[in-house]
Amino acid sequence: MLSLKSIHVIGAAFALILGTLLHFTWEWSDFSSIAAVFSAVNESTWEHLKLIFFPFLLFSIFEYAIYGKHEKCFFTIKLKSVLMGMFVITASFYTYTGILGSNYLPLDIAVFILGVLSAYAYSYKGFKSRPYNCSEGSELLSFAVIAALMLAFWIFTFNPPNLGIFDPPL
Repeated sequence: MLSLKSIHVIGAAFALILGTLLHFTWEWSDFSSIAAVFSAVNESTWEHLKLIFFPFLLFSIFEYAIYGKHEKCFFTIKLKSVLMGMFVITASFYTYTGILGSNYLPLDIAVFILGVLSAYAYSYKGFKSRPYNCSEGSELLSFAVIAALMLAFWIFTFNPPNLGIFDPPL
């Protein structure tokens, strides 16, 4: 049986590999609409958040099957964890590009790695320390927010709002 730490290390590696591949799958699929819903379709920050969200979600399904069914706060911890990773990516990207005046591929990669590691570290700590006292309602709400995020990624892929996070960097 894998330890909680091992599962989270495997999850982080899975998210890093799959997230990297998802950067290219839309182009590799000859610009398929199906691939567009979970792959980056441009260089915007929003599209790059898919690269952490969907691998994290997919691995969370695996985790749920292994141990999550027995965790009272599984969806709450997973939601907070993926939001942490997405926040770290967004805040780090806009901070470094604001300071340097441009984005740079090696730093973009480092930001992605930092976001994934933050998400899995937060998840591991959440399950390890178990400080949560979740109700059935909070778990249901967390599940609904995860579903809403997935829906937002799909909708905004094809109809992005006129906001900076949806624009590719200059």
